[in-house]
Amino acid sequence: MKNYLILSILLPLLLFSSGCTPSTYEITGYTGSAINDEIPVPMNAKQLSITTYSDNPNMKTGIKYELKHLGGEQGLYVPSDYFEKLSAAGWVELEEERMGHVHFLKKSDTVIAIEIREDTFEIVEMMPDFTF
Repeated sequence: MKNYLILSILLPLLLFSSGCTPSTYEITGYTGSAINDEIPVPMNAKQLSITTYSDNPNMKTGIKYELKHLGGEQGLYVPSDYFEKLSAAGWVELEEERMGHVHFLKKSDTVIAIEIREDTFEIVEMMPDFTF
């Protein structure tokens, strides 16, 4: 009888805790970004906005995407498989220049910044004469 009581308490707790675990993002493939087709972007990411003009003289263009469950709570988790894809495409992360949620990557003479947030990410192509 005691075992049934323990089981009847633990089973709902187990079901409740597994039902409350956060979902993970899913990438179904990659396509080129609308601002630079050399930048891979998950095909199932939804384009939210394009920035063609900014008061920031270091920004050339930018684009914001939505991908549910990306970045985890408050955007604290780097999507490692996405950054592996960027690396395979020739983009090298400039780890010493990283600023919190913002990651800088370079390929040839092009520098991009990727800002990871909860459920969104923004890619900004920097001006050619950009310095950190």
